[in-house]
Amino acid sequence: MNRDIMGLWVYLSASPLLWLTLTLLAYQAAISIHHRTNNHPLANPVLIAVAILVLLLTATGTSYQTYFSGAQFVHFLLGPATVALAIPLYTQFKRVKAMLLPVIVGLVAGSLTAILSAIAVARWFGASLPTQLSLAPKSVTTPIAMGIAERIGGIPSLTAVVVVITGVLGAVGARYVFRMIKIHDPAIEGFAIGLASHGIGTARAFQLNEQSGAFAALAMGLNGALTALLLPSIASWLKTLA
Repeated sequence: MNRDIMGLWVYLSASPLLWLTLTLLAYQAAISIHHRTNNHPLANPVLIAVAILVLLLTATGTSYQTYFSGAQFVHFLLGPATVALAIPLYTQFKRVKAMLLPVIVGLVAGSLTAILSAIAVARWFGASLPTQLSLAPKSVTTPIAMGIAERIGGIPSLTAVVVVITGVLGAVGARYVFRMIKIHDPAIEGFAIGLASHGIGTARAFQLNEQSGAFAALAMGLNGALTALLLPSIASWLKTLA
């Protein structure tokens, strides 16, 4: 019986569709848990789905390369999903236009704060220069962050992990931060979440309301572009100090 099960597993694990299916099932299970907790931010679907998949990969001894051969289909859909964020943003265009100056000031301040705070904390703990450069793009969506890290001399794999952690922490903790500092404007909340927590935070913002989601999408896109422009110069400055 055990031999038959092992044989079936070997057959299934050779198919890319296995890990695509398991990824979708893990996320669906995470969504179900999220709903059962009345959408509590601590029951973040991304965090739960990642934990489920890590347990499955560890238990089966499956390498990341094998997993990604199937999960790459989901990865491919990130592009169209990001472009589709322009639709809710278009519906909020008048509000964006009215808040153009605060958006620009908030973008520059938030982007620089995200970069410099990560570098400062890493330097304080005695991290190496490549590690500092890997942490710097932590608030940018994963594909852009990994590309930036590779270009400036960071470690893309480390960047990917830190980006996911940053996104989950932002999605979970933003609600409590806003309560503490008494911010209730959906546009401001959304822009802050998207700026600090990229795609995962943007998904959380859309769960709140459409306006928060639209401003989060705007912040995510603008921060990705601005960080790509700023970080090479900051990285060159850090290398001269080193």
